Amino acid sequence: VQLVESGGESVQAGDSLRLSCAASGRTFSTNAMGWFRQAPGKEREFVAAISSTGHMTYYADSVKGRFTISRDNAKNMVYVRMTSLKPEDTAVYYCAARWRPRVGVRSVDDYDYWGQGTQVTVSS
Repeated sequence: VQLVESGGESVQAGDSLRLSCAASGRTFSTNAMGWFRQAPGKEREFVAAISSTGHMTYYADSVKGRFTISRDNAKNMVYVRMTSLKPEDTAVYYCAARWRPRVGVRSVDDYDYWGQGTQVTVSS
């Protein structure tokens, strides 16, 4: 199983970015997927998650209204569109996939597979 993130860049505050996550090795279309981020010296934190069908989405309060998660099950891809970026959004962003059934979507323990991360740097 492999998750590969892409799309991270160095941008200015107020800019937009779209991160992509390509999943291979298993079909995750029947499972929730999520995005997390980790800033230097901080713990990995929840950003957004999406249900298997894409009908349900979940966001951290810090990104609600600015980030949009989506998925394309035909392509085994998950995306997060990030707008109005702020310096505090600077972090390594990780894609996560769930394989075993769970109730929650906001904890790192709710996911079984992780990508290697992609760096997003937002300058003021």
